[in-house]
Amino acid sequence: MHRWSAIAFVFAAASGTAFANCADALKSGTPPRVKLSTTQGDIVIALDPAKAPITSENFARYVDDGHYNGTIFHRVIDNFMIQGGGLSSELAEKQTRPPIRNEASNGLRNDAYTIAMARTSNPNSATAQFFINAKDNDFLNYRDDMNPGYAVFGKVVEGREVVDKIRKVPVKRSALSEAQPLENVVIRKAECVAGSKGQQK
Repeated sequence: MHRWSAIAFVFAAASGTAFANCADALKSGTPPRVKLSTTQGDIVIALDPAKAPITSENFARYVDDGHYNGTIFHRVIDNFMIQGGGLSSELAEKQTRPPIRNEASNGLRNDAYTIAMARTSNPNSATAQFFINAKDNDFLNYRDDMNPGYAVFGKVVEGREVVDKIRKVPVKRSALSEAQPLENVVIRKAECVAGSKGQQK
């Protein structure tokens, strides 16, 4: 997977330190923020590496690698969630790294406008695909080993109206998804844009 040829420097608001990418911000202890520039508008997500270190690092690596650039939200269910990050606008599945351990027991809940990892029935199968909750989805939270839940690792801090716009787009049932948008909602670019010292609220 190739890295971006040009990465905008990120300035941590609290420390004044410049970071070349999300990985550097994480190493410094500065929780990064990631901007998803989509065809429906921009969404800014604050990661929570304190409570979801494995998942945050995994997502940050995909951002830094440019994996999400040109991917789509392929599963959009109003009053539930919007899911993307794994398929190109040509509907081709993108290559991923090995799956990560499920961190759903970290205390973060699948509340409205949080971001979590998508996975199969295997709790430890998440790779690159993620979803943004459109409402409080308590049934996705960790309960016990029999109900392992879905790992939340951050929240939308800007662009909630864009999430609402995306979840309202017309969809169709297809071989790809039970709710594939009629017109592609594309993540044109994902980039690390800011960070701040301390715990995310």
